[in-house]
Amino acid sequence: MPRPSPATKPAPAPAAASGADKEPFDIDEVFRRLRRAVAGRPKAAMFELRDRGHASPFEQLVASLISARTRDETTLVVAGRLFAAARTPEAMAALPEAEIARLLDGATFPEPKARDIRELSRRIVGEHGGAVPDTPDGLMRFRGVGPKIAALTLAVGFDIPAVAVDIHVHRVTNRWGYVATTSPERTMSALIDRLPRRYWVEINERLVPFGKWMCTGERPHCSTCPLLSMCRQVGVTACR
Repeated sequence: MPRPSPATKPAPAPAAASGADKEPFDIDEVFRRLRRAVAGRPKAAMFELRDRGHASPFEQLVASLISARTRDETTLVVAGRLFAAARTPEAMAALPEAEIARLLDGATFPEPKARDIRELSRRIVGEHGGAVPDTPDGLMRFRGVGPKIAALTLAVGFDIPAVAVDIHVHRVTNRWGYVATTSPERTMSALIDRLPRRYWVEINERLVPFGKWMCTGERPHCSTCPLLSMCRQVGVTACR
């Protein structure tokens, strides 16, 4: 049997992952490099929707709920289709739940999400005068809205500093060695304590594409990563 080509084998992680020979971790320089690294890459869904004109708190809340366990590419299509039918809580509450579910086709769990979207729309109209709450507690009183969805709504919809942590933000910041946590919820708390407030919104905007294209879950692209000189590569055993 022929021996496997060396090119097909995972490369070991570059040396000094312990940090002994690394540069000091400079968060300002990290963000400068991140901006260059993701320039031209597809944006995280909420930021892409914002730039397409769907920047209102209500649209960001609904789109963030759609995005739960749904790929960004699908979220953009589904949210665009739903917003073509209703872009305000009043218009959304007037749609039958079955119609919302039909418009959500392609997203994960369309029926439960349709139920939650219609219900929160009705409550925003009836209990809040049509205005989306602008606090984490207010947002998380709606069924289906957790810390990540609330943070995205505040950050992108209201431009209120909030740290939205998904799997990419959780993985990358722990891999850097910037935080040391075991869940996205704990990563959110750790970043709130440590990350300068000026980066609270931007960290999700940059790390979603960075985590998809460079600092991937398996075999990250360490050899071409612009942050390699500072990254502690925590947990990285093989990379490209």
